[in-house]
Amino acid sequence: MGRYVARRLLQMIPVFIGTTFLIFLMVYALPGDPLKAMWGDRPADPAQLAQMRHEYGFDLPWWQQYLHYLWNLIHGNLGKTFGGRAVVDVLKETFPVTIRLALMAFAVEAVLGLLLGMVGGLWRGRWADKVVLVVTLLLISIPVFVLGFIFQTVIGINLGWVTPTVQDSTNLGQLILPAVVLGSVSLAYVARLTRTSVAENLSADYMRTAVAKGLPKRRVITNHLMRNSLIPVVTFLGTDLGALMGGAMVTEGIFNVKGVGLTLYKAITASESPTVVGIVSVLVVVYLFASLIVDLLYAVLDPRIRYA
Repeated sequence: MGRYVARRLLQMIPVFIGTTFLIFLMVYALPGDPLKAMWGDRPADPAQLAQMRHEYGFDLPWWQQYLHYLWNLIHGNLGKTFGGRAVVDVLKETFPVTIRLALMAFAVEAVLGLLLGMVGGLWRGRWADKVVLVVTLLLISIPVFVLGFIFQTVIGINLGWVTPTVQDSTNLGQLILPAVVLGSVSLAYVARLTRTSVAENLSADYMRTAVAKGLPKRRVITNHLMRNSLIPVVTFLGTDLGALMGGAMVTEGIFNVKGVGLTLYKAITASESPTVVGIVSVLVVVYLFASLIVDLLYAVLDPRIRYA
């Protein structure tokens, strides 16, 4: 296991370099000079523009900019915003908020998704299964921004159960509604994936053998059915954790959650390339480690899987 983890960590290095290179190229090289956007429709001051271009290294060739950025990244320096603030300081404020929101959304989709999927799979073809299919189909069909406005209007404004917008991003109670909206679509996919996996494994030979041995029904379901059925679900959940953090942009914008998603959206609209590249680079790291954790969980769920 230790060799496998070390090998996977080494494999992350070229993946990370290649991903950050593409991101850097798209953000810096393709759009042109991002500093001119700070002046809007007004003509830029040539002296001030030249000074800022030199300060941020935009007067260098793009490949030198990338090497400079990569060197700073290795030393924990993600650059500065056009306002002069370190991107690391921005992430220190916003990243914990998005982590809390993503973990709450992850808990919602994992618990409810697995529960609905187990109900649909165990009672496939019955009314409970049909209800699960209809509910998940509705969640998949409705865009997140529409669902967010519906929840905000009905639950927040009409019923008054929660505040329509988040006033304090550190308050977990105010993050419940955004977390439900953020995890709603993934919840539907988890439920459908679990339902399909459970229904397929119910007819497997090992299930008939376990029943023929006279094992209690609860033990058959928990020890045999669920452990084998959860392997594809864990794959989706692991990769979705990083997607929740990146996909929080819309949800954070609707509910005014001051996290990474809202910061990234503002940075994109303001053409703040250092902030965009810094945030996306951190999200890439989250994706890579989430993928590693998923691979390690395979061996826990299925003892037949071993890593050399």
